[in-house]
Amino acid sequence: MASVIFHSYNKIKQTGKMSLFRSHREDVSDGQQSRDFIYIKDLLDVLVYFGEQKNNPKINGIYNLGTGKARSFYDLTCAVFHALDLEPKIDYIDTPLDIRDTYQYFTQAEMDKLIACGYDKPFTTLEDGVTDYVRNYLSSGRYF
Repeated sequence: MASVIFHSYNKIKQTGKMSLFRSHREDVSDGQQSRDFIYIKDLLDVLVYFGEQKNNPKINGIYNLGTGKARSFYDLTCAVFHALDLEPKIDYIDTPLDIRDTYQYFTQAEMDKLIACGYDKPFTTLEDGVTDYVRNYLSSGRYF
């Protein structure tokens, strides 16, 4: 699957705006559905750390990697607009009926296991990661 940033970038470049799902819950505003977005460079840093710590007995099992901080699709979309030096233009569409009842409004990685094994490097902010990806890869045509 292509990244949310990739899809947002292409939609904004084609139409000048972005569509986000309207919320169908009273306790969540439109576009405030959240995910724990993590930049691929941060994932690679964690993998390098694991490789360097291969004899560390604390490192074992399965790790759910994220930043430990959920951010909204609205935040991500605004970051793409700003990376393109554009004012955000966002409209809201209904969440499709076939996924509406099971749509996740919040996901966030639990980072205690990673921290317990000694990893302490800070993660790239959403805004910095989006700006780097958009300006240095997507806008230049360098996807890989």
